[in-house]
Formats: sequence, structure tokens, C-alpha cells
Amino acid sequence: MFVQEEKIFAGKVLRLHVCTMEGAEWLEEVPEDTTVEKLKERCLKHCVPGSLEDPKTVTHHKLIHATSEKVLTDAKTVLEENIQDRDVLLLVKKRAPPPLPKMADVSAEEKRKQEQKAPDKDAILKATANLPSRNADRTVAHHNMRDFQTELRKILVSLIEVAQKLLALNPDAVELFKKANAMLDEDEEDRVDEIALRQLTEMGFPESRAVKALRLNHMSVTQAMEWLIEHADDPTVDAPLPGQAPSEATAEAGASSAEAAAGPSSEAGGEEAKDELTEIFKKIRRKREFRPDPRAVIALMEMGFDEKEVVDALRVNNNQQNAACEWLLGDRKPSPEDLDKGIDTNSPLFQAILENPVVQLGLTNPKTLLAFEDMLENPLNSTQWMNDPETGPVMLQISRIFQTLNRT
Repeated sequence: MFVQEEKIFAGKVLRLHVCTMEGAEWLEEVPEDTTVEKLKERCLKHCVPGSLEDPKTVTHHKLIHATSEKVLTDAKTVLEENIQDRDVLLLVKKRAPPPLPKMADVSAEEKRKQEQKAPDKDAILKATANLPSRNADRTVAHHNMRDFQTELRKILVSLIEVAQKLLALNPDAVELFKKANAMLDEDEEDRVDEIALRQLTEMGFPESRAVKALRLNHMSVTQAMEWLIEHADDPTVDAPLPGQAPSEATAEAGASSAEAAAGPSSEAGGEEAKDELTEIFKKIRRKREFRPDPRAVIALMEMGFDEKEVVDALRVNNNQQNAACEWLLGDRKPSPEDLDKGIDTNSPLFQAILENPVVQLGLTNPKTLLAFEDMLENPLNSTQWMNDPETGPVMLQISRIFQTLNRT
């Protein structure tokens, strides 16, 4: 009996379950030395009759081992792909690659990209070659802002002088400013939140330390308590805050305040009333003296600056710590003395302000003078006075006139 040689030496036959994405399923028997490509052709003959007429059909399909999710390589045999008997294979059609763009589409896309591309340095220089050159400096904006603050302060200084002269002509001026002086004695800035203070003292902290901690931490009980614990062993914990008037000065101010509140004697004439009004003006000015931010003072003094120059820097720069530091490290201009100089009374800006009816009416109101004094030494309070129904319109007109003339 004659037996074919290939059947004698044929490899092991495997039974494989083949599935398609459409749900077809069948059993395929193949020797283990069969290539994946041959197996794929047999599968296509079974599920897609006549598909092998197109040679691309085989390359457009792939076999996937279901268990390992591995895509089988066409050139390898079933044995090399480590496929076992009764394994499941999945016949999948490959996704068609996206069509290549037409030349017209490519040109349009490139053109769009070029239009959206930012110009390079050479293109910018070419486009701006005919423009007049300017020496742009980033510090200009900072100096302009500083000039604005300086000019506004000069305006307030001069307007205070005018307001004092106008109000001195009012027969009730002395009484009005006595009331204003009493109002300043109740300044909220000097008061301490009683509830917060009681909470800290009930924890066992000394009252003087608790007051200092609350003022340093903007009346926050939690932050004040943390500060007290952190500085419990600090030898300077009971020292007064930088820039805070000592008790002797406070007592002296209280005594002079009492003298001012006494009013003119029965024998006093118009000249004495005028002197009394002048004294009240001075007292109001002293009570509105600049109060530096204690935290900023401490931070700047830790850098090695003297307390007096730190207070001057904060006064010049409206309590802004970073700006004060730059002032201390720079040319220190404007100087603190420059802050007390008024604007030229003959300047077009000052004349335009005085000719404004709203400003003229406001200058006869004692509250306007108080607002000017407050903003002069505490610029951060400007928002409060801008929102005040009596002083807000005056400040708005001054700001508009300044900005209008500053642009011309």
C-alpha cells in the first residue's frame, strides 16, 4: 500500500474556532505548520465566497487570537504563534486608511496655516521699519502712576487750604469743627473688637498683648491667637507697634483736645474764635496723621532699614510694602517733604477744579475737609469717601478734571 510522504510527515492537526464581526462561526482544521496567511485564505473562502479573486482581500483582513488579543503575523505559522487546539480566532476587516488629500486641499491647508502663523522677528522689523522709534520703558507706567498719586496729593493739600479759608468765614464753623473733632475721637481704626478681645483674654492672654495681636491681624481671633502663641517667648512681644504713638503723646493729645473742646471765653472776640478754629484744624490734622501698616513696618525693618525711613517709605508709597521697598533701595523720590507741597494755584488744572460748581459747593462742607485730610494721610480710605453721598461727587469731579487735562 502506497502512502503519500507529506501525510506521513504532516504536523499535528489543530481544530480552531473562527468567528467574524458579523456573527458567523465555524470550525477550521489546519496543521500546525500552516501559515497564518494560508489560514486566513481558508477563512475568507468559507465566509466570503469569491473574495479571493481580489488579491487585496487577504491583506485587508487580519486574524486576532481572542484570548491574548494579539494580531497574528501572516508570515508566521500557527505553531510559531503558539496557537493551541480549540483556540478561538477572530477574523476582522482592517479599517481602510484615510484617503490622501488632493493637491488643492493641501495647498489650502498650508495657506491657512501660514495665515494663522505668528510673524517672526524679521517680519515685524520689516513691517515697522517706517514707524518712528520710541524708547519704550516698562518703568514709565510705574512712574506715571507715581506722578498721578503725587499730583493728586498736591491737589488735596491746596484744596485743604482753600476749604479752611472758606469755612473760617462761616459763623458756625467753630461749633461744626468741635463736632467733627469729637467724631474723630471715635475713629474705628483705634477701636478693638470687644468680643474678639474678650475671647483672647478668656484664653489667658494678657489684654495688652491681645490688643496688639488683634491690630496686627486685622481683628481675626484665629490669626491673633496663632501670633500670640508664636511670640510667647519673644522679649519684644509687649513693645508698642511701630508708628504707634506712646502713651505720653496720647495723654498730651487728650489734654489738648480737652482744651480745644472748652470753647472761647465770654470775652473772646472774632480773633479768638479764629485762633480756636485754627487750633481745631491742627488737632484734626494730628488725629489724621499717617498710620503705617504694622506688618509692613516689621517686614521692612527685618531687612535692616531704620524705623523712621521705613515709615517715610510707607507714607510716600501709600502703605504698599513692595513699592516702599523699591523706594528705599532706589533714589527715594519723591521725598516725604515733597508730600506736603501743594499744587501751583495758578495752574490750569487747579483753576479748572476751583471753577467746578460741585467742587465749590463741596468746599463749604466741613465733611469734605475731613475727607481731604483723611485721604491725604491714608489714601487707602479713598474708596470710603468716594462712596459717601456728600464727598463722593466732589472727588468724582476732581478725578474727571485731572484725567481730562492730563490727556491733553
